[in-house]
Amino acid sequence: MTGNGRPSILKVEDLVTRFNTPEGTVFAVNGVSFELGEGETLGVVGESGCGKSVTMLSVLQLIPRPPGVIANGRALFHGNDLLHMTNDEIRTVRGAQIAMIFQDPMTSLNPVLNIGKQVSEPLILHLGMNKKEADERVVELLRLVGIPEAEKRLTQYPHQFSGGMRQRVMIAMALACNPQILIADEPTTALDVTIQAQFIDLVKKLRDEIGMSVIWITHDLGVVAGLSQRVDVMYAGYIVEEAPVKELYTNPTHPYTLGLLNSLPRLDSKEHHRLTDIAGLPPLLLEKPVACPFMPRCKFAFERCAENPPLFDVGVDHRAACWWDVKEGRQRNV
Repeated sequence: MTGNGRPSILKVEDLVTRFNTPEGTVFAVNGVSFELGEGETLGVVGESGCGKSVTMLSVLQLIPRPPGVIANGRALFHGNDLLHMTNDEIRTVRGAQIAMIFQDPMTSLNPVLNIGKQVSEPLILHLGMNKKEADERVVELLRLVGIPEAEKRLTQYPHQFSGGMRQRVMIAMALACNPQILIADEPTTALDVTIQAQFIDLVKKLRDEIGMSVIWITHDLGVVAGLSQRVDVMYAGYIVEEAPVKELYTNPTHPYTLGLLNSLPRLDSKEHHRLTDIAGLPPLLLEKPVACPFMPRCKFAFERCAENPPLFDVGVDHRAACWWDVKEGRQRNV
């Protein structure tokens, strides 16, 4: 069971992923653990390079190996460890039971194959449909995601679709086999604000209708506010705070989360505050952090931060990796 009482569908434990590069070993993911409940939407937030995408690509064995190495961890999906499946075994999971949408649909879709062929591929591969059955299902899926004149669209190519429509095609492809988990990797970044809102509403509608679980990867805390039930905040390959979404917004506990929220415009606040940035730059991660990785940028840093903190319980289903209690203005009694 997850912290909010939902039965767990995916449980990741102590995931470690590294990349061996000419400059040295990059410690991209450093012991990440989380759970996803049935029918739940989990937001994973953090700035570029914090390990959000690498974590989810590792779970599905999609990182290039070499240079990538999954050095440790388990990813239990219905009790089966995804990280130790053979290539044939993980292929039966990817697309059929766990689907993923990527940031740029133009680089995810094959430019020389028509949309009908691309969306029907998982139906033929995983469900054993023939071409006629698959085409009929593709038309249903395109209608489901809001693409007009779906029958005529089957023979069209990705360049004949707008950015928003291409992302809808990616959703149709991801939903083709009725997956239990949908992983969306910053899918709205390349879209304008109006199309972003339509896309998010579509995912919420499909999530509620189909009952699937969603992992939404983003750097935008504003997006997860109206979409997720729980949020994991990542920094330098670690989860530094995790909480229900309302708790995170009303009671942020990690200095990095505070920095993210203080840089976000708020329309629900009666007081006016100047937006602030987070000083400094993210670490390069060519060495595994011994100290708290946020220490060089943190205004609350003190001597104890030379030791990297674990995640502490700071509330109901709320944990943070920080030695300093920002609410009380003192060191934690741990």
